[in-house]
Amino acid sequence: MPNRGAPVQSPINRSSNRWQGRRSHAMIPRMLLLALALFAAPPGMAGDWRTEDGSAIVRIGDCGNRVCGRIVRVLNPAAPPNDANNPDRAQRNRPLAGLAVLSGFSRNGAGDLQGTAYDPKSGRSYRAYLAVGADGTLRVTGCIAFLCRSQTWRRVR
Repeated sequence: MPNRGAPVQSPINRSSNRWQGRRSHAMIPRMLLLALALFAAPPGMAGDWRTEDGSAIVRIGDCGNRVCGRIVRVLNPAAPPNDANNPDRAQRNRPLAGLAVLSGFSRNGAGDLQGTAYDPKSGRSYRAYLAVGADGTLRVTGCIAFLCRSQTWRRVR
């Protein structure tokens, strides 16, 4: 006696199920590429940037599935060689060269990158946004609550 609750499978349904499985497997690499593109540093953003005050060069690039920036060179000879203003005494001996000043950046709804910026001059961290301007400069905006301040960084060639 046939099972009346089971759907009838025709040869047409079975073959289309096989194709649907193949289509879904083909979508996996596309979805992975899309995810990587969403988290990677935008092509115009990766590289070395001179800070607005000319005190350092920061290298921006991928850090896992986020974007980050580290000081690669301190240009100001009067700057301390280490993270002297860090509120955590244990961190104050870290050298400025190699210090992560931009961390955890990913795309927000507006298309900019949002993350955290650390200012070694003040020892404070800020909610921050990064955006490449039409003129090729980088706008770095740091915010405390609703007060924000922007700097313009220029690419180092």
